[in-house]
Amino acid sequence: MEIVPVLQKKYKEDVVPALMKEFGYKSIMEVPRLQKIVLNQGVGDAAADKKIIEVATEEMTNISGQKALQTLSRKDISNFKLRKKMPIGVRVTLRRKKMYEFLERLIVVALPRIRDFNGIDNKLDGRGNYTLGITEQIIFPEIVLDKVSHISGMNITFVTTAKTDEEGFALLREFGLPFKKEKN
Repeated sequence: MEIVPVLQKKYKEDVVPALMKEFGYKSIMEVPRLQKIVLNQGVGDAAADKKIIEVATEEMTNISGQKALQTLSRKDISNFKLRKKMPIGVRVTLRRKKMYEFLERLIVVALPRIRDFNGIDNKLDGRGNYTLGITEQIIFPEIVLDKVSHISGMNITFVTTAKTDEEGFALLREFGLPFKKEKN
């Protein structure tokens, strides 16, 4: 028997009925769902020091539980001492089971570890997707504080099948993302 992540089970049992009732969907196939979660970290200092990109790749792999890919620059930019195809960032795309496991760790463990945390912003992109900016990678329990050479942030993008911001916001709220109380 395969173990189903808690949030995947919650989606089927709690989120789908709640959204069907809230938006008046006639079929469960109309209910928006989470397609993928993309973690992206820009490492601009990597142009000067190759070790930084390796450390960032290892940290991102530990955080996500999936091998991180290095992103390469597309063109030469002399002001930044950047050459074409130099590694300048790290990214991971999570889907299915790993996506739900990461989302649960983010909601239950990582976000509450942020200092002076009072919720996340509730601005979506206009198409029902949401990007969360995190300033410190040390909020994740997978990062060993003694091994951290420098603090770096990352973007976490939640890609949904929602057609509007309202539907996307409702989906992420039902999953348990701690949005700030007032709606802009």
